[in-house]
Amino acid sequence: MSGKTAILIGATGLVGKQVLEKLLALPMYEKVIAVSRKPVTPHPKLQNLIVDFDKLADSLVNLHADEAFCCLGTTLKQAGSKAEFHKVDFGYNLEFAHAMRQNGCTHFLLVSALGAFPKSLVFYSRVKGLLEKDITTLEFPRLSIFRPSLLLGERGETRLAENLLATFFPVVGLFLRGPLRAIQPIRGEQVASAMVAVANLPEPEVNPSVYFYDDMLAALAAFS
Repeated sequence: MSGKTAILIGATGLVGKQVLEKLLALPMYEKVIAVSRKPVTPHPKLQNLIVDFDKLADSLVNLHADEAFCCLGTTLKQAGSKAEFHKVDFGYNLEFAHAMRQNGCTHFLLVSALGAFPKSLVFYSRVKGLLEKDITTLEFPRLSIFRPSLLLGERGETRLAENLLATFFPVVGLFLRGPLRAIQPIRGEQVASAMVAVANLPEPEVNPSVYFYDDMLAALAAFS
């Protein structure tokens, strides 16, 4: 029996690059397709599809995979404007989801954000919420949504506010209990591991399934 094929968008980001490494290392994946603007490190199981994201749909025609990992994202600072942020975090991701649904993908795994809500007064959270809402309407046989709080890890750029929060949260986190546990910072590597774990764990009864901090840790424990 042949192994699975996974496709990943956002393979050079904090979470995406870790997802890619983990997928390539696991024997159950026969082929991994990384959709990116620039080349990633070659691997025998890797197909690196270099695309112009403004022509993303055309690049994904008839590209089939069992599982699709959606890790693409930017910041308002990187994007330069709300319109550009919306184009990346909403437009490109939704276009990827549409193509994967049309191509028969059965499990879509999305990195969203804590606080995602389509009617949020916070622009960032509203965009994430609208993306979740629209991807849900595509009715994937299985949809897994990951809502991390502050993501920790090495990035290509410096984020002063995040660095300050990362310094103080280990102490504050000792006092977080119950629902407040969801705001715990989490390493990008842990989110990536949780996504790969969920992809290989039994399907839950609820679809879509939403994973917060403790849910991601539980998935890691179940798959280890």
